[in-house]
This record gives sequence, C-alpha cells and structure tokens, in this order.
Amino acid sequence: MSRSEAVSKALASYDDDGEEGYYSRLAKLVAVKTESQNPERLSEHYSYVTDHMRPALERLGYECQVFDNPFEGCGPVFLAQRIEDESLPTLLCYGHGDVVLGMEGQWEEDRDPWSLTVDGERIYGRGTADNKGQHLAHIVALEAILETRGKLGFNSKIVIEQGEENGSKGFREVLAENRDAFSADAFFSSDGPRAIIDEPNISLGNRGCMNFNLVANFREGGHHSGNWGGLLRSPGVRLTHALSSIVTPKGEILVEGWRPKDIPQSVRDAVESAERSAGEEGPKIDKDWGEPGLTGGEKVSIWNSFEVLALKIGNPDRPVNAVPPVARAYCQLRHVIETKQEDILPILRAHLDERGFSDIEFEDPPEENRGYFSPGRTNPDHPWAIWLKSTVERVGDSKCGVVPCSGGSNVTGTIGSELGMPFSWLPMSYLACCQHAPNEHILRPLMREGMALITGVYWEMGEADGYRP
Repeated sequence: MSRSEAVSKALASYDDDGEEGYYSRLAKLVAVKTESQNPERLSEHYSYVTDHMRPALERLGYECQVFDNPFEGCGPVFLAQRIEDESLPTLLCYGHGDVVLGMEGQWEEDRDPWSLTVDGERIYGRGTADNKGQHLAHIVALEAILETRGKLGFNSKIVIEQGEENGSKGFREVLAENRDAFSADAFFSSDGPRAIIDEPNISLGNRGCMNFNLVANFREGGHHSGNWGGLLRSPGVRLTHALSSIVTPKGEILVEGWRPKDIPQSVRDAVESAERSAGEEGPKIDKDWGEPGLTGGEKVSIWNSFEVLALKIGNPDRPVNAVPPVARAYCQLRHVIETKQEDILPILRAHLDERGFSDIEFEDPPEENRGYFSPGRTNPDHPWAIWLKSTVERVGDSKCGVVPCSGGSNVTGTIGSELGMPFSWLPMSYLACCQHAPNEHILRPLMREGMALITGVYWEMGEADGYRP
C-alpha cells in the first residue's frame, strides 16, 4: 500500500479505453448540454448533478445534497461530503458542470461540441477543459486513494456548481445560508490553464472581473453630417477620446486608482521572473503591451488589465452620412485584490470628470455579459501554499511554479470571503485550449500528468504528516 500504487490505479483508469475508463466517463459528461447561458437547459443542469455526480460519489461513500438556486432559472449547487473523522482536516474540491454555448457549426472539421473527438494528443469537446474534464480527474484520483488505502485519511467535500459561466448567480447566497455544510480547512481544485505549458503550477487565486458599458448618448436619431457636422458633438469622437484617457496606445493603465499598490513581497517574489507560454500553437505574446517593466507573469498575477470587448457606433454594416446619436463601448477590468471592486466605477467616474468627460455615462451591460466576480488570493507564504507546492514537487519529482493570481475570474473570491479558507488550484489545461470558443480541447499528456499529481497530493494529505491547519 503506497502512493505509487494509488497513482498507478488512477493512471490505469486514465489509460483505460473501456466503458469505465476516464475518457468514456468524460464523454458521458460532455454529452450533457449544460449551457448556462441558454435558459432552456435548466433540466440538463439538474441531470448533470443527479444522474452523473450523485451516483459517482455515493458509490465512494459521499453523502450528497442538491441546493436549488435562489435565482429563478439558474442551475443548482451540488455538495458531496465524506466525513471520516471530525478530528481530521477537511479539503473542499470545487468544479463546475456548466459550460458556455456549444457554438455548433463553428468547430473545425464540423466537430460536434457534445461528443468527444480524438485528434492525436488533442481531445475535443465542450467542457473538456472548462471544467468537466478537470473535476472528473479529481473524482478518479479520490477513487484510486480509496481503492488503495481503504480510506482517504482526511475529510472530503466536493461542490459542483451549475452556473459559473453565467457569473455564479446565487452561489454566494447558497454558501452564506449553508456555511457549516460547505466549511473546510483548505481548498484544492483544478480549473483553468497552466501558465507555462511545460511546467505544472499551483494558482493561489484569481483576478476579479468588472464588466461595464461607457456610453456617449447625446440625442435622439442621427442628423445629416453635411448640415450638422461641426455643430453637433460626435459621440464616436468623444467616446474614443474618453477611452484614450484610460489607457495608453500600448495598454498601460492611466487611471491612477486602478494601478495596484501595496502588493505583498511574497507575491512579488513568486512572479519576479515568471513568464507566460501557450506553446507553439498559441497566440504570440506582445512583449511591449501592458504595464512597462513587468514580466508576462507579473502583468497577469499582480496587475490589472483593461479591455474594450466591443465598440458600437452607428451601423457598421450600413454606415450612413449622419452624425450618430449614440456610441457605446463594452468594457472590462480584470483586477487583483488590491483594487477593491466597489471602488472601480467611482474611481473611473472621478477620472473622466476631471478630464472633461462628464458627458460619458455608465451603463450596465446586457444580462449575458455581466461579470462581477470578486478577486481572491492566498499569499505564497501561507502554510497551505507552502505545503502544497512542496508536495507537488515531491510527488512529481519536478519543479512546481507558483502563480499568486491567475488571469481568469471565478468563485475564488466568493469562497474566500464567505468561507474564509486558504485556496489553491492545480490547473490541468493550457493557455491555447480554446475554452469559451469553438474547438475547446485538452491535451492528453497534460491531463495524465495532472492526474498523477493530484492523486499524489490526496495520498499525502491522508498521511500522518499531511497538511494540518
């Protein structure tokens, strides 16, 4: 009975091409069309947790509950608990079974997003990377521990959310009303991509996300540009100049209150020389974009980034010779924990007013594009982060990077504020996996390596010298 035996069992499941193998199980999960941005899919979300997650985890001795979402039409929250001994530490694992829209007809080679398609080392399908493939790997790893040792050696809770891709509406409310049920000593999960394709890393948090619209809404209807040009304020000109006051032509943020301060030294040390790599087929990083003097890793982990997601002035498909009445920019700020979310728009309002742009208004974006994830981070000098990094390096016999804050946004901030536990992710995907787009996929070797690492972590957690808060 050893760690290597447990890892071998997990990898045997991963390599098994039969009905009970990892990819056969993943195919069944991918086939459930859990689009959280499609209101007609609510029954699919319930099916995912009751027909797939519940039986898989009850078979492992977990007690399961389904919490209805307090927001009408939103997917449920599923919780499975295996409490072996109240005196033992408890790990909370998180996954989300919902996905973005399937985008049928847009995938290369006419691939079906709801079926697994194998092309060499790539496994295609909606949810393979984000996040069905990653939380299934944790379930398989826990199975291997139980088959090998007969027990975990710690208490385990697994939460599967069915609305992460829709802004996690209702998730905070479910946690707040059931804190004891969801409480744990530490958080260990897998989501998102590695920072560098060739090196595993732990991510200790996520940037927050604030979506908002900037609008120049000056009048009703357009007016002839020959008769009125030079007499009427141009919403396009005003809005683009307002945007240029927010960032430089090379993406450096000019809003002083959006420039993070007082970043802990342990966070700076962790990313001092860190870079980002998506592999040969990923987009080439523009080295001169963003905050000058920061590495690629620093730009994502310790800094904020502003983006114009869309810009609309008039009718781009059929422009007319008229001064448009309205211009609208769909904007986003990804921000670290040092920038308080509640301060973002007041800071921008003051910035624009001081520069003469009081005629530029704020507007909530459309419902489907409202992103309000709060940021969260466990600092690298926390005992949980130290133990986990050293454990991953020991079980993998290789270096493990530390990403204090990954670029994407998710429930980390909510879990941190509502449950107060240290957290860490061990991502198993990579930057060019096409999540949120057609052709989403995972890489077979990276998932296999990740399976071995998380199995090793769970084994060590159950040992006498495992993490103890």
